[in-house]
Amino acid sequence: MKICRFQPLVIPATQSRITTEIHPAVQLGFIEGDIVHEADGDFQHGFKSGKKMWQLKEVKLLPPSAPSKIVCVGRNYSEHAAELGNDVPKEPLIFLKPPSAIIAPEEPIVMPALSKRVDYEGEIGVIIGRACSRLADGEDVKPFIAGFTCVNDVTARDLQKSDGQWTRGKGFDTFCPFGPVMETQFDLRAATVETRLNGTRKQFAPATEMIFSVDVIIRWISQVMTLLPGDLIATGTPAGVGPVQAGDVVEIVVSGIGTLRNPVTAQTR
Repeated sequence: MKICRFQPLVIPATQSRITTEIHPAVQLGFIEGDIVHEADGDFQHGFKSGKKMWQLKEVKLLPPSAPSKIVCVGRNYSEHAAELGNDVPKEPLIFLKPPSAIIAPEEPIVMPALSKRVDYEGEIGVIIGRACSRLADGEDVKPFIAGFTCVNDVTARDLQKSDGQWTRGKGFDTFCPFGPVMETQFDLRAATVETRLNGTRKQFAPATEMIFSVDVIIRWISQVMTLLPGDLIATGTPAGVGPVQAGDVVEIVVSGIGTLRNPVTAQTR
């Protein structure tokens, strides 16, 4: 099931075409083809269909959860670690992005004036469904996963390198697009992640090439912090990261989930 958060677009009674005005209420739904069905429920207890429905073109899709935190895994594909001149970590290497970095599908990634190089990083995201803390080695993590999504871990590469730690380089506003949906029925073993820049493939890898599996990652993070419903984990990016420029369009494609598309703009003030 493809779960989404959305806002209906306002359609004036006197007009047949959709305006750009957006209804302020955020709603939960699930998508079947070109139809968005109202959904009742939550990440912890699951979802069921409501009575209302919309055409997909009649809604603005939002990130599929509102996380209290975004936990990212660095250097989780060996070829990516090598392309940046880094060793493969012996344990999961985690860092945080602030929730203020989140943007929706189709919203612009803004290149900050402070950076001379901003990179895309396509990733598979995990959305937490139940609170978990201090999971034991070997404990099943499936009951704690609500679903999976697409993530772009946008990075100011020059600032990441100059600072030594990654908060500034990873934390700018607009540096965490994710969505467009959360897939609840997802075969991670068969999944691939791909990044396209202006329609050209730049990254591609099967999820099986992750150094640390999703199970290991969730247990590892839970030893450090309590994961809450809606929290987002970005599981790492494969080789092929590269810079974007104003006017570019970046698409993150995860098989079985969909395509996260965002244009790129320059900071204007």
